[in-house]
Amino acid sequence: MRVLFVVPPLAGHVNPTVAVAAELAARGHDTAWTGPAGVLSGLLPAHARLYSAGDDAGPDAGGYAALHGRWRDLRGVAALRFLWAEALVPLARAMVPGVERAVAAFAPDVVVADQQALAGAVVARRFGIPWVTSASTSAEFTRPFAGFPKVGAWVAEQLAGLLAECGAPPGWDPRFSDRLVLVFSTPELIGGGPFPAHHAFVGPAFGSRPPGADFPWRQLDPGRRRVLVSLGTLNQEAGSRFYAAVLAAGEQLADRVQLIVAAPRHLVGPVPPYALVRETVPQLRLLPHLDAVVSHGGHNTVCEALAHGLPLVVAPIRDDQPIVAQQVAEAGAGVRVRFGRARPGDLHDALTAVLDDSGPHRRAARRIQASFAAAGGAATAADRLEKLS
Repeated sequence: MRVLFVVPPLAGHVNPTVAVAAELAARGHDTAWTGPAGVLSGLLPAHARLYSAGDDAGPDAGGYAALHGRWRDLRGVAALRFLWAEALVPLARAMVPGVERAVAAFAPDVVVADQQALAGAVVARRFGIPWVTSASTSAEFTRPFAGFPKVGAWVAEQLAGLLAECGAPPGWDPRFSDRLVLVFSTPELIGGGPFPAHHAFVGPAFGSRPPGADFPWRQLDPGRRRVLVSLGTLNQEAGSRFYAAVLAAGEQLADRVQLIVAAPRHLVGPVPPYALVRETVPQLRLLPHLDAVVSHGGHNTVCEALAHGLPLVVAPIRDDQPIVAQQVAEAGAGVRVRFGRARPGDLHDALTAVLDDSGPHRRAARRIQASFAAAGGAATAADRLEKLS
């Protein structure tokens, strides 16, 4: 079987496909990726087959750095509108020709299209190739616009306009395959349901990561509870006030808690003795050494923490993060705080709650951890893909 993964230039959306592709390769199948090669080449394994698509996306072909600069300080509906009107739809438009070339060159039997790489579904349908949805965030499965019908209608208009522009037939949603939707989560975290039978909840799939910078492992304090503080790579610049509040909360817990802060030092300011600050951390290797995680609610970080049974303090910023944060809170696996208005006292209380070994948050995190393990991850995803052939 030949499987083509169509992905956006975002690590959290690429990482699960790397794990699934490795499993497929171990079973003798061929895999390739298509998307903006300038970014993807740094996210994929060195041996990956990559076809360029959409490298000229972005405002006036200014690329993703220009997009990020405009997106960084947006919140709420403004951030959502920007995501669709300035990122996802232009990315789809720019990717279509490259995806078509990739399909012609690779001749896939199946196309696996990320929900934010809409060109994959459009091109697969045009060529009559079976296509599968890769849902690397769980936000779309809890009716995210139920309370905002006008926003939901606006998103539907964006999708309809894209389909018309691409000459695709109307009346279908390129975010959801009607044959197979691979959801890299489980109902124990997402909640809701019932879900269609072709929605396969496979749990997180962790692939190999490019080697990161050295980490000072010996500086981890075995006598303290260790907490990772991470806002992800795209949100760090917005976090200076939040980092200060977390460090102030940590001061009250300094006798028993060590904070490992993943952020540029200039955003954190003076580093107290109970904190370790590194611009990047080897997150998957670090998680087994931790007791809790403070996060922005990025799906990747949330699922990686819960896969290790770690409860979370979640401070969502934009896009799908409030939905994921709400899922964590409703599942009981963490405490949600307000990113822009988080006070040291609030964060102190949240940290105290999630660090309680006998408390409900750790029990819920371990329940979700068990559901992730039972779901099967990359192996189950590969099983479901094989059944399509």
